[in-house]
Amino acid sequence: MILEKTFTINQKSQALEVISECVDLSKSKIKDAMEKGSVWLDDGSKVSRIRRSKNEVLPGQTIYLYYDEQILSKIPAKPLLIDSMKTYSVWFKPKGIFSQGSKWGDHCSIIRIASKELQKDSFPVHRLDRATSGLMVIAHSKNSARLLSDQFAQREIKKKYLAICDGVIDTNKIIDYELDGKDALTEIFPVDTHHDKSLIEINIKTGRKHQIRRHLSMIDHPVIGDRLYSDSSVKHEIDLCLQSIYLGFTCVETGNWREFNIDESQKLKLEK
Repeated sequence: MILEKTFTINQKSQALEVISECVDLSKSKIKDAMEKGSVWLDDGSKVSRIRRSKNEVLPGQTIYLYYDEQILSKIPAKPLLIDSMKTYSVWFKPKGIFSQGSKWGDHCSIIRIASKELQKDSFPVHRLDRATSGLMVIAHSKNSARLLSDQFAQREIKKKYLAICDGVIDTNKIIDYELDGKDALTEIFPVDTHHDKSLIEINIKTGRKHQIRRHLSMIDHPVIGDRLYSDSSVKHEIDLCLQSIYLGFTCVETGNWREFNIDESQKLKLEK
């Protein structure tokens, strides 16, 4: 079942009561949808998620319901907390977890999961595609979010990735093709090859959308499992083989340089 509804509030009430009077959903399902982030309130100054069923709503306000039973029934994989500071944390995001939620819910996003587990407000400063696993840093204050975002914008944060791609890559490569009219630089270092596939380590000097996937496709070595940028003749049934394995940045609390690597057991491997 998919529902997209708008409710204009005419009298003081509770959000749950307003919705339950107008849709054919049980109160338990509405409560679940609210907790999972698919109900929004426009209070006249901002539009934000409303999670508590007993939240009071007032005349002139508007409730938006985005109910997709398939989305809400999904059970997210559990991310691994690598390090927790007062104003930021570092996580290993498994594939299948979103970086952020959508209007249809956020319970499968690492931002929401981090907020619940640490009992802190959480703010995104960068993202990984749903199908990409690996390291992410999450801010827990607006100031830390600004400072970390500035480091990303100024290209001060160091990132390394692993990927398994089609074809043999046995020498270092630099891909310097513009993306969306902006400079984009990707460095490739071969790790292993087997049966016309290569395991490569990647440094990106810029952070354009889908930069690694697009650049590798442009040199005819698409990432295994990439259903978006690979040619139909080299599409694969397995998941996207791309992983963030290293993050280095300046701690926004101490000013010290910090580095994070994923455990060897979690790294992508070339099957032989």
